Amino acid sequence: MPFPIVDGLRTLEIGTPGAMRQRLNQLILDGHKRATAGLLMEYVRENEELETKGELLALVDDDTQRIATVVVVEVETVPFIEVPWKFAQAEGEGDESLEEWREGHRRFWSAEGDPVDDQTPVVLIWIEVVSA
Repeated sequence: MPFPIVDGLRTLEIGTPGAMRQRLNQLILDGHKRATAGLLMEYVRENEELETKGELLALVDDDTQRIATVVVVEVETVPFIEVPWKFAQAEGEGDESLEEWREGHRRFWSAEGDPVDDQTPVVLIWIEVVSA
C-alpha cells in the first residue's frame, strides 16, 4: 500500500499511532527532532520512491490529517551499523549514545516485524519544518 497523499503531498507518518506518534510529532514541531530513519525494505515492500532533497512532505497525525509541512534537507541510505551519532542526535529522542539509539531502533523495528542486523539498509532523512 503506497504512502498516503494529503493536500497533494506525500505523508510523513512518524512512529506508530497513538502516544509515540504524538510525542514524536511534538518533538518535530518544537524543533528538537530534525531527522527520522526508515528501513529501505519498507520502501521496497510499498513500491515507494525514497524522499528527495527539497521535497515537501505532509507531517500527519493518527487520522492522517496534516499538522505541518516539512522539507527534506538531505536523504542518505547507509547500513544500520554506519548510522552516525550526529544523525542519532538530530532525531532528538533523547538517546545518550549511539548504542542506546541502535538498541531502541532494533527493538522498534523488530516489534514492527522487521528485525535488523548491522548491514540492513537504513534511510536517513533530515527535515525542517516549513509551516505548522
